[in-house]
Amino acid sequence: MSARPAFHAGEQALQARAGVQAQMAQIGPRVMRDHMPDQHREFFGLLPFVVVGSVDAQGQPWASVLAGTPGFMTSPDPTHLQIRARPLPHDPLNTTLHDGAALGLLGIQPHTRRRNRMNGTARLQEGGFAVEVGQSFGNCPKYIQAREPVWTPEAPAGQLAYEGPDLDEASRRLIRAADTFYIATAYPQAASGGEARHGVDVSHRGGSPGFVKLEGEVLTVPDFMGNHFFNTLGNIAVQPAAGLLFMDFERGDLLYLAVQAKVLWDGAELASFDGALRLLRMRVTHVRRVEGGLPLRWGPAEPSPQLAGLGRWSPG
Repeated sequence: MSARPAFHAGEQALQARAGVQAQMAQIGPRVMRDHMPDQHREFFGLLPFVVVGSVDAQGQPWASVLAGTPGFMTSPDPTHLQIRARPLPHDPLNTTLHDGAALGLLGIQPHTRRRNRMNGTARLQEGGFAVEVGQSFGNCPKYIQAREPVWTPEAPAGQLAYEGPDLDEASRRLIRAADTFYIATAYPQAASGGEARHGVDVSHRGGSPGFVKLEGEVLTVPDFMGNHFFNTLGNIAVQPAAGLLFMDFERGDLLYLAVQAKVLWDGAELASFDGALRLLRMRVTHVRRVEGGLPLRWGPAEPSPQLAGLGRWSPG
């Protein structure tokens, strides 16, 4: 394993502010790998979908989803994951995926609350692409709503319903009802093929329905106790652009957002939300809403037990 720090400067800065930098400097090299352990390699092969983070030519991160029959992802060796799938219609990955693209992957099995992450570099192949591992690590099950996805190939193709700089009313309804979204962030050198370990990251965010507060074009989300890696917030500290993905679990609709993000460490708004250690505030800069198209159907959600006792936003 490399002796280089497991965390980049942005991640270390937030760890220092949270008072855990020395602790994470010891933990990081043990949990951040340059390969996938066998358990992770097998896990990706069980999934009917994977969340993908990428960046466009302007350095804007996007969060995307790929879906397929379980087994559409295979790992021929510990440093590669092959994905036999094409981006969904209107997904930003259609333009951001290319040879050498920096990608972040989140494999998540919501009904068991298992999740593993990996970032690396793409190589296009017939029928899909492969990702060479830059960094691989596991995540805890906190804040995941347990709902089971089922591959549904007969689902109709998605239709672009709205695109623009501001949220439309249907997008607002989806955000206000959400208990889950995914966020992609990137280290500044990711778009230009920088160090693979610190490329693109994509992560899960979960809470009780309504945990995303929406005011105009601004989303505010509580940040709860986590693993102190600060992959997402550390990227935002050095590059505020982020990409969000919201899913409608009943209809298969997808909402892709480009945002500018910042972290709030204090203030009355933070103090009013029990259990929040920080707030993540995000201003929307671009919206793409696709009706249908996600070839998955989901069972009912069982709320995460970690959400019990945490606060909610005050009405109004």
